[in-house]
Amino acid sequence: MTEKTDSTKTAINVSSEYGRLNAVLLHRPGIEIERMTPENANEALYSDILSKHIVDREYASFCGVFEKWTKVYYVEDILRDLMDNDDVRQLIVSKSCKLDGCEHIIDELMRHPSQQLAKELIEGVPYHDDTDPLSFKDERYTLKPLYNLFFTRDASSSVYNEVLINSMSFRVRQRETLIYKSIFEDYFRTKTFCAMDHNRNARTEGGDVQIASPDLLCIGMGIRTNYKGIKYLADKFGQEREHFRILVQELPHKPDSFIHLDMVFTFLGSHQCMAYQPMLDKTGNFADKSTTLIEMDHGKMKVTECANLLEGLKACGMEMEPVYCGGPDSWYQDREQWHSGANFFALGDGKVIGYERNVNTIESLNKAGFSVLDADEVCSGKTDLHDYDKFVVTFKASELPRAGGGARCMTMPLNRD
Repeated sequence: MTEKTDSTKTAINVSSEYGRLNAVLLHRPGIEIERMTPENANEALYSDILSKHIVDREYASFCGVFEKWTKVYYVEDILRDLMDNDDVRQLIVSKSCKLDGCEHIIDELMRHPSQQLAKELIEGVPYHDDTDPLSFKDERYTLKPLYNLFFTRDASSSVYNEVLINSMSFRVRQRETLIYKSIFEDYFRTKTFCAMDHNRNARTEGGDVQIASPDLLCIGMGIRTNYKGIKYLADKFGQEREHFRILVQELPHKPDSFIHLDMVFTFLGSHQCMAYQPMLDKTGNFADKSTTLIEMDHGKMKVTECANLLEGLKACGMEMEPVYCGGPDSWYQDREQWHSGANFFALGDGKVIGYERNVNTIESLNKAGFSVLDADEVCSGKTDLHDYDKFVVTFKASELPRAGGGARCMTMPLNRD
């Protein structure tokens, strides 16, 4: 359901992780995901390299489910339209080239048609012997590909009726924020805010930011989001509202599967969540990781230690029943968490989507009352999501999980009931 973009159709409004989804921003993985080698995969924040023709099939099932449920916007379509605006084009091109140290190609890129330029900003610009300094030869790309752009969650976050432009921790992802800032300011005409505008050392990423309720955020603090970023959010919302709370879960810095809060905890609905049990039990890698409730009351801050996320949510009036990633067996909990077994996205209250491969997790959801639906049958029309009050849609994926994220990572909700 790709259509001509229209900024009058969707207003940014997300006050929970599980309200009925009315609009979402996705990005179909393009050729950029194959523009890396085993040598530079780590720099691109990948632990492996991907095969695009397999990713295409897997992602088609994923986005096909959303197209059956809600309005879907695609990043490249919006970016192409934005490139018709000369001022926006100049800003994005010049800032992108400055970040990658290739200002010498700005004039060349400015002459390219909008559709071509939109692709180049995402897929990268290959090195040209006749125009490029030799310093780019070994890297192969003068303007680097945005390998992680299909994780639309990370670089921007819908937070209530504004958009948080996240201050990315790694340079390879910083150019993504230029695109999202323009999408939300110039296309959706939405107010944005950014922690780095107030403290250059503050860091936030969307995988760590979860909206529990209109006055409560759950935030992971680890290698991607730091205390300065969380403090900025507490100060911002604490000044804007009489009462506001942030529940902070400290995350291990290693291994990579714990990079964001949504890799160990996601909301399934108003009363259920998916959780990695060692995070709740404070065992293994989480043995010394704190859970802290920050309460802002008329601008004054109060900090309280909590036993775990569930107890912290309970203290805020939210009783949550956990479903365990990987089921009750610790062996399978570790295996399935590694491949985003806790990373679910809610289409609505009790209506979620996630990887089929995490069979023990899916079995646990089924036992908790979720009907298990196949994404391909949803896409073909054989299964109608509206016939089920509570469900988990599973989609087949072998390549996508190797990129280090799941269903929540690949979605940017724009509007929820």
